[in-house]
Amino acid sequence: MTEQRIRIEHEGGKAVLTTPEEMAKLAGGTFPLRERVEGGVGEAFDFAAWYEAWRREQGLTEDDPHPTHMKVEAADTFEAQIPWAQLGNAAFQYAQEGKPLVKGGPIRLYAPNGSSECLNVKSVVVCRFLHLEHDQDEASYGFKNTFSPQEMLKKR
Repeated sequence: MTEQRIRIEHEGGKAVLTTPEEMAKLAGGTFPLRERVEGGVGEAFDFAAWYEAWRREQGLTEDDPHPTHMKVEAADTFEAQIPWAQLGNAAFQYAQEGKPLVKGGPIRLYAPNGSSECLNVKSVVVCRFLHLEHDQDEASYGFKNTFSPQEMLKKR
């Protein structure tokens, strides 16, 4: 099985590819997912701890503004855009019984206590940190509805 990677994009910076294990190590510790998500199974790491360590690793300082939103994209084209204020208690599940996620991997985002109660995005392959000018206080999510011109011309 090939190692799955997650693409991390931060406005104004170079995109970075990383693994779930590298992310967990950078976060500085892991915990049972059930500590944050009722009924959660597996091992997770704290989003905020990981992000702050990742910022330092990228050379970002306190003078560099924090994002207003995070957008995650899943392997199945599901995506979610979450206001930064709702990510304080977020966690990424990265393992189950000490092994990489088979279902829902490479990582799975849980954002409890947000505008959608507990946003759960499986199979996250891209994390984008955004600086949006408009205020969007609620998370938005759904499947990407994009089609190529060739797909639009096909008769069904």
